[in-house]
Amino acid sequence: MNSESISNLDSVLKSWFSTKEYAENIQYYSQSLSSYGEFFPLPEEISLELSSQLRKQGIEQLYSHQLASYQAIKQGKNVVITTGTASGKTLCYNLPILDHLIKSPSSRALYLFPTKALTHDQQEKIMELVTFNQPSESVGIQVCVYDGDTPTQKRQFIRQSARCLLTNPDMLHTAILPHHTLWESFFRGLDYVVIDEIHAYRGVFGSHVANVIRRLKRIAAFYGNNPRFILTSATIANPAEHGKAMTGEDLVVIDRDGAPHGKKTIILYNPPVVHAETGIRKSATSEVIHLAGNLLDKRIQVLIFGRSRRGVEMLLRQLREQQNDDPAKYHAYRSGYLAQDRRRIESDLRTGKLRAVAATNALELGIDIGGVDAVLMTGYPGSVSGLRQQAGRAGRKMADSVAVLVASGSPIDQYLMNHPEYLTDRSPESALIDPDHPVILLGHLECAAFELPFKENESFGTVNTELLQEYLQFMAQSGKVNLASGRYFWTDSAYPASSLSLRSSDSRSIALITNVNGNNQTIGEVDYLSSLWMVHPNAIYFHEGNSYFVQSLDLEKSEAILRAVDEDYYTEPVKKVTLVKINEQEAEYYPGSKTTFGEIQVTTEIVGYKKILWNSREIISIEPLALPPSTIRTTAYWISLSDEMVNVLRDQLIWKSDPNDYGPHWEQIRNAVRQRDQFRCQVCGSPESGKAHHVHHKNPLRNFQSKDEANRMENLITLCPNCHKMAESNVKIRSGLAGLGYTMGQLAPLFLMCDTSDLGTITDSASNIADGRPAVIIYDQINAGIGLSRKCFDMHEQIITSAYELVTKCACQDGCPSCVGPGGVNGTGGKKETIAILEKMCGK
Repeated sequence: MNSESISNLDSVLKSWFSTKEYAENIQYYSQSLSSYGEFFPLPEEISLELSSQLRKQGIEQLYSHQLASYQAIKQGKNVVITTGTASGKTLCYNLPILDHLIKSPSSRALYLFPTKALTHDQQEKIMELVTFNQPSESVGIQVCVYDGDTPTQKRQFIRQSARCLLTNPDMLHTAILPHHTLWESFFRGLDYVVIDEIHAYRGVFGSHVANVIRRLKRIAAFYGNNPRFILTSATIANPAEHGKAMTGEDLVVIDRDGAPHGKKTIILYNPPVVHAETGIRKSATSEVIHLAGNLLDKRIQVLIFGRSRRGVEMLLRQLREQQNDDPAKYHAYRSGYLAQDRRRIESDLRTGKLRAVAATNALELGIDIGGVDAVLMTGYPGSVSGLRQQAGRAGRKMADSVAVLVASGSPIDQYLMNHPEYLTDRSPESALIDPDHPVILLGHLECAAFELPFKENESFGTVNTELLQEYLQFMAQSGKVNLASGRYFWTDSAYPASSLSLRSSDSRSIALITNVNGNNQTIGEVDYLSSLWMVHPNAIYFHEGNSYFVQSLDLEKSEAILRAVDEDYYTEPVKKVTLVKINEQEAEYYPGSKTTFGEIQVTTEIVGYKKILWNSREIISIEPLALPPSTIRTTAYWISLSDEMVNVLRDQLIWKSDPNDYGPHWEQIRNAVRQRDQFRCQVCGSPESGKAHHVHHKNPLRNFQSKDEANRMENLITLCPNCHKMAESNVKIRSGLAGLGYTMGQLAPLFLMCDTSDLGTITDSASNIADGRPAVIIYDQINAGIGLSRKCFDMHEQIITSAYELVTKCACQDGCPSCVGPGGVNGTGGKKETIAILEKMCGK
């Protein structure tokens, strides 16, 4: 950033802090001082070729943590490097590895990156260090990327020649380890394994990758090798523990950051309340776009983070509309884009060609995007570690920068606005994995048996010989392996790695195809499960800020046909979730309630979709849809309210979760209303066709003291089922039970240190899971579970106490998105009832 840019940023910050429109929304801010860093000379023992190349790039010295990493790796230690974003972690491992490869021609190194984009970005950096006068001259070091985009005709050359191989865990899992005999020379020389961004390997994905590493070590040992591991990570609470869980090795932690950095301003910004009674705030999206405009007007480059793929496309669309200049200066960045498009966007952001980019957390990882002056985060990204990673994208070297977290109206965001110390004083989350999870482990044992026979006395990572024998015997009983001469040989005809996805329960992807100038062209792809809600028939799909109408989705052909449109609406899927209890494993009793931990079956269906107007967010229709259901067996924690509690609340006239009783004459009244309305929907005009329309109370029944008053003809209207759903969403009376579920579902991820999408939350006033009692059910959205709902069960009192504090301290009158969720336009919010339930559960 030049002096003009610094002056412009100072000007924007002064405006925000001094102008009431902005200043009253700033809940917290901090400013870190600039640091000139700690520097040391290049080690004298590094090869002449490498030191010469470093100096050509202007690298005459190392940061202190780069030198510490070099020394530890040269001493044969396994290390994990956890210094900040843009602190030069790449050189921490490139320097010792490339020096070793130059001096030892038979040596090999394997680099693992979580994404393709990061893989190609790092290849460029390595090539800069090993390529000299001509691009083809590289000291005998072939630096090769081996991923899904690698042409088939190049793969044999890479297998035979690669000395520095860059890939991702998925390719290692499916294309390298199962075919290790084709990589014999590589594995015989494998001295180093780099695993970059290990904080990305958490939960189910991380548990899978840890097992892939176990398989890698097993094959390396077969070829007589024991490689050293070099790991990098964003700041997490347990780098050594997590690194050991990933690799099975003890690691030296290098966390003292010696890189220089400029002054950074961190701001927590809470959009203003626009409706005091409901507590509804101005949307985080609109405030982010407004703040981005302030920065862009001063020629400050901006990176905007959104929570979802659709969210960043909407941010891009609104940003282009606001700025009203060349739309090519603004782009989105997310998964689903083609590789060449992502690399073009990265390059244009790095060179300054793009003024702003709206991105998902795909840009949290260490892709080189140059110096971004400002980062705006649209809502809490789901973890302290993710927040710091996104904020760390602002500022490079000694340049000043700003990072702003703009809160959404969700309880988790509002909790953080009222408790900034949670973000500033608390250590970041621990990265948690469970590589010994039975379902995950069994899949990788099958892959490992395919790769090499298991010996009877063998272990596998932390799985001891005795337990491993049980798994192998189970595999033998199912006909997948056969015990002969003390070894278990793979006998099944299946290729196990092809059916085991590391990232989701279904490894298929759907190509997105549209017609461009008379030719069909693939513009992107989505995974199978996401396709059911993102590109279902008649959906509006957003790509690079443009709208596409989905004409068809063919799951057998794995393709969706899109047509470019310019509609004034977008679509959202309508999901139906059905739960069935399998067992109860543990239970605890609290005042007026019971908590249970057990297993359930969850079936999810996309049963329809909403058409929503862009400008007003009005739902214009709800259309039916039939797509294949998905079913998982998982773990859950649920709270059921006792009959005594419900009776007390009912006596106090604050229980609103009972089903409606319309009175003994309802059928006659209903038919009279339909006849009066000529058997037509009074909103869309559709006539009845084989099935009676619904009759709807304009003002909800529960708002009246008597049924006669509620059932007056002027308060009743005939609606078709679709319009009735729309109307009910507007007049819904939010029960305290629903409010409790809303609050807990939002707060639980904060305490579990997981993403909100990792958990599902259901409220049911007569739940079959809880023997017909009112219940809130929170479950792992992962097949077989990963332990999140178990932690909920164990942390029940802390979650309930925090929920009570959040709801009672909220300034709204009767429920809002920041506490129990909003009530309908004509309904009540259920805040009083939610507080009453929480008071009794807390024993107050």
